[in-house]
Amino acid sequence: MQARITVITLAVEDLERALRFYRDGLGFATEGIIGTEFEHGAVVFIDLQHGLKLALWPRSSLARDSGLALSPPCPTGLSLGHNVASRDEVDAVMKKAAHAGASIVKPAQVTFWGGYAGYFQDPDQHLWEVVWNPAWAPEAD
Repeated sequence: MQARITVITLAVEDLERALRFYRDGLGFATEGIIGTEFEHGAVVFIDLQHGLKLALWPRSSLARDSGLALSPPCPTGLSLGHNVASRDEVDAVMKKAAHAGASIVKPAQVTFWGGYAGYFQDPDQHLWEVVWNPAWAPEAD
């Protein structure tokens, strides 16, 4: 299997709330909710970078589509890493996330490996790490 991840889907409890957090709070560009003409089809797509999308989809729809039982969220099962170009940018993103309604789980601080990072959870408990790694310079937009 070749690694060809093109969509990361976050299961959300309230699609409107998730849209407000990601679009209005974090400033991610999106068409908004689409697919409402289909039963269990309402979804939000966000372009993250070339070839990679973030999908926000109701938890009940993902459970139904996958055939798995709906289960409680598990915030420590996965984290999304958002790499930035500086320590100041880590602080700015963390502040923006908090203003948008995120819960700051771990304030930004120097890491044991020489970087700088913090964690926040979105309104559906998805865990995001905002990180500056001096060994990994993010690509310019």
